[in-house]
Amino acid sequence: MSRSCYDPRSTVEDQGRDMDIDLSTDFGARVARHLEDDRIVWLTTVGPDGTPQPSPVWFVWDGEAALIYSQPSAPKLRNIAQQPRVSLNFNCTPSGGDVVILTGDCWIDAEAPPVSEMPAYVEKYTQGFRDIGMTPDAFAQTYSVALRIRPTSLRGP
Repeated sequence: MSRSCYDPRSTVEDQGRDMDIDLSTDFGARVARHLEDDRIVWLTTVGPDGTPQPSPVWFVWDGEAALIYSQPSAPKLRNIAQQPRVSLNFNCTPSGGDVVILTGDCWIDAEAPPVSEMPAYVEKYTQGFRDIGMTPDAFAQTYSVALRIRPTSLRGP
């Protein structure tokens, strides 16, 4: 069984370049585990001067794309507007193993519901909300911009 990711916003040149996660392999199983279980992923955008700008973010995976919420004034939004290609990197082991890097296209999803109306997000980050002294509603007001990232490539050992 594999999961296929296709970005309908891709150019004609990119169409047909689906990213498959082969769940029958050890690597594919590890990728799926990271996408389902990890609480933090590093979103890397490119700043105006070309410098990579990694940011740790909360996310949920819907089987095809990652959903991230951002503060409206965050520099990552300006970076994405200029260069929508981003990467998502999961933390590796202390010895450098279990590397998983997804590269894809990011866009603002104006149709996504607020965090407080996303049961999977609220369930995953209930303790996180408490840790930062926020409720899901307060978080939704502060982190009001939804970003979707549809991976187009995957790499790791």
